Amino acid sequence: MRFDKRLSALAVLAALGTSTATRAADLTSLEGTWVMDAAYEIHADGSRTTNYGEHPLGLLTVDSAGRYNMQIFRVGRPAFASGVKAQGSAEEYRQAVLGSSTHFGTVQIDRMHHQLVFDVQAASFPNWEGKRQVRDYTYDGGLLSYGVPASASGDGTVAYSVWRKAP
Repeated sequence: MRFDKRLSALAVLAALGTSTATRAADLTSLEGTWVMDAAYEIHADGSRTTNYGEHPLGLLTVDSAGRYNMQIFRVGRPAFASGVKAQGSAEEYRQAVLGSSTHFGTVQIDRMHHQLVFDVQAASFPNWEGKRQVRDYTYDGGLLSYGVPASASGDGTVAYSVWRKAP
């Protein structure tokens, strides 16, 4: 009887663990349109910031071949006073660049390692062009979350992006 109870308990724990793991790994395809739910940074000291604001605008599209296009924008970036893109002030250019992130290329899911693998063709941050970006991800409750490793910032900051599939 004691053996049966242990076996039953192990079976229940295994089932719970499997359902939790299955739910978290439920991402079978990135294909479609995703909208940004959140973007934030955790610094080496544990503090949290939002470089794109509390409610950033973002769009990630992925086609059936794995080609992706991503844009993230800070709401409320100042317009250029001149109204001409080539005639902004240093601060206007700074706000425009730091308040946005765009790139495109191909992406795939590495289910074994629970990672997204972005091969960046072009980016608003030129240092990413032609590079492979690997991101650990979670998928739970319809939210896809991934972090940009601290090594990318150079100061121990990990940036997180959270996406929700568009209806």
